[in-house]
Amino acid sequence: MSATPPAVGLSRVAVRLPRHTEPVDEVLARTGHSITERRMFSRFYGLRDSTVLGPGESLEDLLAEAGAAALDGVPPSLILYGHTLLVQEFGTRPGFATRMRARLGAPDAAFHGVSQVGCTSVLRSVELARRYLGRPGSLPTDRVLVLGGDQGSILDGARVLPRTTVASDTAVAAVVTPEPPGGGGRPIRYRHLSTANARDTRFHRNLRMSEAEFAAYGKVCGDLVQRVLGEAADRAGLALADVDLVMPHMSNAVFWKAVCRATGIPRERVCLELLPERGHGFGTDALMALEHADSTGRLRPGDRCALVSIGQGAYFTAIVVEVLEES
Repeated sequence: MSATPPAVGLSRVAVRLPRHTEPVDEVLARTGHSITERRMFSRFYGLRDSTVLGPGESLEDLLAEAGAAALDGVPPSLILYGHTLLVQEFGTRPGFATRMRARLGAPDAAFHGVSQVGCTSVLRSVELARRYLGRPGSLPTDRVLVLGGDQGSILDGARVLPRTTVASDTAVAAVVTPEPPGGGGRPIRYRHLSTANARDTRFHRNLRMSEAEFAAYGKVCGDLVQRVLGEAADRAGLALADVDLVMPHMSNAVFWKAVCRATGIPRERVCLELLPERGHGFGTDALMALEHADSTGRLRPGDRCALVSIGQGAYFTAIVVEVLEES
């Protein structure tokens, strides 16, 4: 791979959701949480509903539909599927990659899963796509489809993160391509400006952390989100105050209020509007927030947006993109 990956852009994001929702309070009650905990999730964390697959629905279908919408009829050279949970329902049946390539009209495309980095897997896939497009022998026609999504409802034990959030079933897709000279000729909506990553290996026990580890993890999350936000902004040639909007990891509202206090980012710049109605979508959160802000007319050409994800383990990623005029 080249030392300096090329300038790349992302297409508009395609989002596909189940037709059903489930109240977060019902999930918490079913998993034995107290009334006090349940009130904390609703009143302070800002969690109300969680999107959930119903009878006759599958995450594999949602991923295929999102991928086809993002590709818009042009097959990719590479497909990267970022996921948090290591085992999905469709993963118990052989042939997922073959089925997905066929449904996306790309039977010869390479297909790789990206995991073991928690909920940063989808944004990490964007960075891997950028590196792939800068490899020796790459072609200007190369394009990478990034898929993201998990079925949180497959197992309540993995769906509820204690004192943090409740996860949902979601699917997203976006295409990453080299940005051509002059910016024309490709359906690029967002120019990639920078990426920053961080990791703290002290919290590798994940949901099995002790009380002391859990308390320390909360502080580290705040500190390292600030760090990757600052580094990504700096690498994009910006001050943190120059970032127009933050597309967050939608765990809960309390966490982002603390980040805003620590960084001086105004709360209204953090796009948490989807949190009450969708819950936490694992690694899809930031791209879902970006798509929502764009589809509701909140974005303007020239806006700089920071996409943020946090993975248990502990992993942190921030990507800064610039909104472009569409061809």
